[in-house]
Amino acid sequence: MARPHPPEFEKTKVVAENRRARFEYFLEEFFEAGIALTGTEVKSLRFGEGTIAEAYAEVKDGQVSLINCNIPEYNFGNRFNHEPKRPRKLLLRQRQIEKMQKSIGREGMTLIPMSVYFNGRGRAKVELALAKGKKLHDKRETVKARDWKRDQQRLMRDRG
Repeated sequence: MARPHPPEFEKTKVVAENRRARFEYFLEEFFEAGIALTGTEVKSLRFGEGTIAEAYAEVKDGQVSLINCNIPEYNFGNRFNHEPKRPRKLLLRQRQIEKMQKSIGREGMTLIPMSVYFNGRGRAKVELALAKGKKLHDKRETVKARDWKRDQQRLMRDRG
């Protein structure tokens, strides 16, 4: 009998989050991918170090790579330490990779990493989003809507 699948995107410990991406892009679809890491990279992530602010994912030759993700060197890693900004292979199903490749090619979308986290089983995962860039006027509308919601909450709190 097959083992039941855990709930999707079960995040127990979030290491890095790309909060700016929600402002910069229209997010369409989300994927969960494993990361091929070396030992010192995992130890560094477990300490809560790592940034994905300028990172993006790239589909090339049927494989997805995480580019420009910074995982700093592990302090006690001596000569076996890793390179901080090396491209890291992402582990996805072939059908998901094909879907991403078609969306990127046809619709002009990009793959943005939203967060790096450890799941319930202790595996390092990346949440990827297929995204389309916002124009300047879209960003202004987002700021306007956010300010209005904040004012609404303030009014409701004062009157209620």
